[in-house]
Amino acid sequence: QVQLVESGGGLVQPGGSLRLSCTTSGITFNLYTMGWYRQTPGKERDLVATIYSNGGTNYRDSVKGRFTISRDNAKNTVYLQMNSLKPEDTAVYYCNADIRLGARRNYWGQGTQVTVSS
Repeated sequence: QVQLVESGGGLVQPGGSLRLSCTTSGITFNLYTMGWYRQTPGKERDLVATIYSNGGTNYRDSVKGRFTISRDNAKNTVYLQMNSLKPEDTAVYYCNADIRLGARRNYWGQGTQVTVSS
């Protein structure tokens, strides 16, 4: 059974930092592209950052220079370090695992709330 479990969300003041973690089980983690997405009520889920199996990364423009995605293949875990947080970063953050070897396999975590407010 595949599981993606996020943690680390919470309430933080503007300018503060949070570190999200997503621990996986049931997948060959090192082969998967891992991503962090976020969603606010009434809006689509947006891609925030991606880290590939080779360690390459991509970020949406609004978080470049503030967020860092990383992975620890030994722990089957992906992280999102979020610095200089802004109120517009407030959202539910979701972890995603994706692989395309023949058939595509795509999995989601349950989400963790991040609220940036004074």
